Amino acid sequence: MRSDGRRADELRPVSVIRPFNRYAEGSVLISLGETKVICTASVEESVPPFRKGSGKGWITAEYNMLPRATQTRTPRAEAGKVKGRTHEIQRMIGRSLRGIMDFDALGERTIWIDCDVIQADGGTRTAAITGAFIALCDACSWLVKEDKIERFPIKDYLAAISVGIVNGELLLDLNYEEDVTAAVDANFVMTGKEELVELQATGEEGPFSWEIFVQMRNLAWQGIAQLIEKQKEILKDLPYEIATCHKE
Repeated sequence: MRSDGRRADELRPVSVIRPFNRYAEGSVLISLGETKVICTASVEESVPPFRKGSGKGWITAEYNMLPRATQTRTPRAEAGKVKGRTHEIQRMIGRSLRGIMDFDALGERTIWIDCDVIQADGGTRTAAITGAFIALCDACSWLVKEDKIERFPIKDYLAAISVGIVNGELLLDLNYEEDVTAAVDANFVMTGKEELVELQATGEEGPFSWEIFVQMRNLAWQGIAQLIEKQKEILKDLPYEIATCHKE
């Protein structure tokens, strides 16, 4: 048993409040254990310069951690300056969500994804991706309902989870205490078809074998499959079929 009482292959308790923001086209507050992230999806009727005239849309993400999201206060970033870790995470969130989008169906508009961590206990980036997917679905549903697009542009479900080796044991969904002591840690982003969209893996104390990686990948899918089932339950009121991208 782990310090929080979980089995090695057990997720932390997952909860989602949807909607969470009255103004955004899509919004949730997602909690994985003590990690809590507000995810909003906002529609903007323009695209970056490199997309203009293409007929294709875009998704971009921003990630932020509130000053007292952690045990000690972290100063806010200076205006216009994004820390390296923050920049890496928000690029990861954006890439992950773009991996399951039909940008032709979205048309020339941008969906902004904002992920704000209000409390951190490990796994903030994976929680952000899992929650942002739900917010994105609601924003795309709004676009269809408002007759701004003709078909639902999301091609598959998407969720993310961390896996690591702590004290020689393979663990799913690391909390902060486990993450900082892990000999190997990885973040997996996968679709409902069990395909990888993004992968980050590091041997903190040295190389690790392919066999270990395969075990990590299999455990990650076990957790992601559960998260996707949770997403399906939450999104069951959507009048669209995500797998086939069309209105029912």
